[in-house]
Amino acid sequence: MIRVLIADDQALLRGSFRVLVDLSGDCVTVGEAGTGAEAVALAAEHRPDVVLMDVRMPGMDGIEATRQICADSAMAGTHVLILTTFDLDEYVFGALRAGASGFLLKDTPPAELLNGIRVVAGGDGLLAPSVTGRLIAEFAHRGQPSRPVTRRLDGVTEREREVLTLVGRGLSNGEIADHLHLSLATVKTHVGRLLAKLDARDRAQLVIVAYETGLVP
Repeated sequence: MIRVLIADDQALLRGSFRVLVDLSGDCVTVGEAGTGAEAVALAAEHRPDVVLMDVRMPGMDGIEATRQICADSAMAGTHVLILTTFDLDEYVFGALRAGASGFLLKDTPPAELLNGIRVVAGGDGLLAPSVTGRLIAEFAHRGQPSRPVTRRLDGVTEREREVLTLVGRGLSNGEIADHLHLSLATVKTHVGRLLAKLDARDRAQLVIVAYETGLVP
């Protein structure tokens, strides 16, 4: 069972998410938090596989809560999935940099939300297709990479750079395998090595590295 913590300041939404999660058959709610501070405390207590995290909450917001959860080595197995409205892309960008594994919109259909929980629990990043373009625009707005490509990507092979570039463009492992004429197993191996070499928690952070280092303009 995938263990899920729900963090949202609206009790009605928390209850709705809880019903959806608990009726899924393979997920279970282990706690509900109405503030960012509660989310951090409950995540430390229950060590859920996934935290469904709202951004705007009283006191500590979802971005700071995400940062604290992802920075705690004791919660290395906990992944944060941001649920947001379309107007909060700037906050989502900050949350991804804080370590979130991805984000979805709050009007995402129930089946897609459950699939998102499963994807994130499996260690993959998840970016809502309808807002990925705006996330990319945010990278562009922030200007040139903060670090030279050669320093950030020291130790990354040429093939791994190719894979990282395609990850940054949003391709799945299967699509990368087709594009580079590699086996799916080989692509998974390259992605695993990139995660280790770049000290990235998941695929979403690889996307960030791809943009910050300039591999994807």
